Amino acid sequence: MKLYIYGSGGHSLVVEDIAKKCGFKEFEYIDDYGDKYRSFNDICKDINIPFFIAIGNNKVRSKIFFKLKDNGFKVVNLIDPSSVISQSVMLGEGILVMPNVVINAKAKIGNGVILNTSCVIEHENLIDDFVHISPNVSLAGNVHIGSNTHIGIGATCIQNINVGQNCIIGAGSVIVKNIPNNCKGYGVPFKIVEEIDE
Repeated sequence: MKLYIYGSGGHSLVVEDIAKKCGFKEFEYIDDYGDKYRSFNDICKDINIPFFIAIGNNKVRSKIFFKLKDNGFKVVNLIDPSSVISQSVMLGEGILVMPNVVINAKAKIGNGVILNTSCVIEHENLIDDFVHISPNVSLAGNVHIGSNTHIGIGATCIQNINVGQNCIIGAGSVIVKNIPNNCKGYGVPFKIVEEIDE
């Protein structure tokens, strides 16, 4: 079974490892920059081979996701077998679940989400499209993370919190109150340091 991997940076190495565990045997990297790999235009008619998008940048991943869907490609989920996922979890498309991730009851995970190594997504969390949850992040129950937001490594969030869209949460932050859209910050507790242009 063959898989196209869109992107050829360091993130793609992890993607290929997990794809092998999911049963894929053959891989081809697709990259629109440089001449080492074929570009999307070279294979855009070959819709019988599924894709996974191995790009960490949330907004770039979003654009590629919709380009693939508009051209009729299937975008698969890659879920490491060591992860623990409740049967009541709802999953979108193009999701990467890395080793030792826990997703508990009635959580909803949107399209193109990266759940990085050993993060914990507690009950009834809503993770919107194209979010990146970094390694060792812990989100308590009933947390909502808005689209295109990046939660840095080792951050934690108490229950019943809303984090807006297009935010960057620094490594090790502790989130104890709601965070609006389009902001960047860090700290214990988390503090906004600047606004982000949409």
